Amino acid sequence: MSKNLMRLVALLLAFAMIAAACGDDGASDDPEETGAETTATTEAMEDDTEPDDTEPAGEDDPPVTEPAPLQAILDTFDANDDGTITIGVAAAGPRDDNGYYQSLVNFAEEYSAENNFAPPIVSDNIGSAEAAQAMADLAQQGVDILMVGASEIAEPLADLTEQFPDIFWYCNCGAGFAELDGLAQATDWGAAIHYSAGVAMASVMQEQGSTNSVFLGCCDINFEKEAYDATVYGLQSIDPSLTMEYVGTGDFDFDFDNSANATAALTNAQANGATLVYAYLGGALDPVGQLGVDEGMAVFAAGPADICERDIPWTGGVVFDGGVYASQALRLIIDGELQEGTTYQFPTESGLNGGVLCDASPEAQASIDEAFGLLASFDDALYGDLGEISGAAYGG
Repeated sequence: MSKNLMRLVALLLAFAMIAAACGDDGASDDPEETGAETTATTEAMEDDTEPDDTEPAGEDDPPVTEPAPLQAILDTFDANDDGTITIGVAAAGPRDDNGYYQSLVNFAEEYSAENNFAPPIVSDNIGSAEAAQAMADLAQQGVDILMVGASEIAEPLADLTEQFPDIFWYCNCGAGFAELDGLAQATDWGAAIHYSAGVAMASVMQEQGSTNSVFLGCCDINFEKEAYDATVYGLQSIDPSLTMEYVGTGDFDFDFDNSANATAALTNAQANGATLVYAYLGGALDPVGQLGVDEGMAVFAAGPADICERDIPWTGGVVFDGGVYASQALRLIIDGELQEGTTYQFPTESGLNGGVLCDASPEAQASIDEAFGLLASFDDALYGDLGEISGAAYGG
């Protein structure tokens, strides 16, 4: 890649991040994820010219990393020197939503069990008003790591990280959340992720012979706008006639769990001709998925990496798995690549995040692969368009 092109990409991504930071100081991971590329990713672009003699993972497999030595984990996180690690999880939604929040809780439980650590302590369904007290209560229960599941409950972190400095604080807080000296953050780029998802959905709609789909979200929050606009962009990059309607189903901000509203909205959308539904939801995820399947619709879920292994036969998913991200983030922390006071930008790549089809035809998989290929090549036109989508979502 030429130095001029790298500068252009960095400029576009910096614009998107600046717009995000100016537009909102509390974007959420509920159920995602958003952000423009950061310095870490720009450096990775420069490293792409170096030879890579590692064996590639399967296209749909999450990244494989060797487990960190136990002593390295203890040296990094054992705040009270008791010889074990206790993870605290603060979740804005239900711990059993089968979506973003549960993936983070499942990771904490599995990681603790694999290393013979103490069981994690989980506080879920935390509202913004009680976030400070709920996380302070967690912090006082002997936790060594405190994972914060979304930035709608992250506002108290500026005070809490100072009040409990021995705890390692980690948050996947999304675009625009300020860096704090005592907080390690990881994020991703929602526009890139949802562009690849739109391409996957377009392939399904073409096979259906349909042009009408629906995006079920919460309440038109900025990160939802980014996700929706990027999904439509991906759809129409394949076929300009494809459409998607956004429908908010929450009764209040960050209400991604309203099953009654979400299923009613799905029924109405189907009556209006929608043949595909994207459930950008938390606790309402499975009810929408099951109803969509029962009605013969194509159904896509937001968040989980294991969506194709679920009991509900999902058509596909848009992966930004909180547990997968946390597993990668902890390894980066142990290796010294992610530290308190910094933010790591996850790339958008097959097997880590983005659009996936559970039983893709060869033609559909080729379209998805091409979308990831364009992202990996840092295509200047694509990155410019996605940067504008992110800027509009967070700068309005």
